[in-house]
Amino acid sequence: MPKFMIEREIPGAGDMSQKERQGGAAMSNEVIDKLGNQIQWVHSYLTQNKFYCVYIAPDADIILQHAEMSGFPADRVEEVRGLLDSTTAQ
Repeated sequence: MPKFMIEREIPGAGDMSQKERQGGAAMSNEVIDKLGNQIQWVHSYLTQNKFYCVYIAPDADIILQHAEMSGFPADRVEEVRGLLDSTTAQ
């Protein structure tokens, strides 16, 4: 199944408390449970004002549906086409 990178503009994301992060993760998980096994949240990176989330899903439409149901914006959704790291040079 394809992997997607989602960019979410959330001002102050980097200042969220552990409790707020737990609540957000719980909300995301609840929506994923409602959507069934079509979508999997891999992980998210937080910067000061954005979340960068990695999901596995059949298409971008279900990513957008998750965003709408969870209340988390999906400002940009891009399909991952490859991975580059230090071992790519070998």
